[in-house]
Amino acid sequence: MEDNTFEQIANRYDSKDRIDLAQIIVQEVRTELQNSKSASLIDYGAGTGLVSLELVDLVDSVLLVDASEQMLKSAAAKISQREITNSEVLASDFTQETPELKADIVLMSLVLLHIPDTKKILHELFNVLNNGGRLIIVDFDKTDKINHPKVHNGFAHKALENILSGVGFKSNNIRTFHHGARIFMNQDASMFISTSVK
Repeated sequence: MEDNTFEQIANRYDSKDRIDLAQIIVQEVRTELQNSKSASLIDYGAGTGLVSLELVDLVDSVLLVDASEQMLKSAAAKISQREITNSEVLASDFTQETPELKADIVLMSLVLLHIPDTKKILHELFNVLNNGGRLIIVDFDKTDKINHPKVHNGFAHKALENILSGVGFKSNNIRTFHHGARIFMNQDASMFISTSVK
């Protein structure tokens, strides 16, 4: 992933389109987080916190992890401005090195498509989760309209399910929940939510 690209766009990352898309994702993830009041959540690839900072009321703690320090500065500023007491940020790239962390829930929202080695990152996240913990992935369904050297063109449910199972996840539930105009590199696309248990 090109960290410097994300560093450069951090200050203007929260566009209206991104905020609107994040709200759609938040609504979907909130239903997955019912009865998670005592759970610790890691938002991997959290960016500026557009999704996870809208979920802080549903869990015990939120750790926003991102490789981009600039993105996290923006997220930290929001945490401070909103006086959120159960959230903090951590600069880290699990594709390089995974710190000694544990969580009950790991959320990855529109991040998997940026990571070349899908299996490796899912393996790292599996290790971060406590036994019985959940991995929630939100990403784009596979589409032939996208062709970019740095980005997966979405994911086919069955193929992703096979990778998740191969890593060791159980009861993988993947379903499409939103179709939108020009939401994936200016192309119409659909998003899925995947929930897996360690």
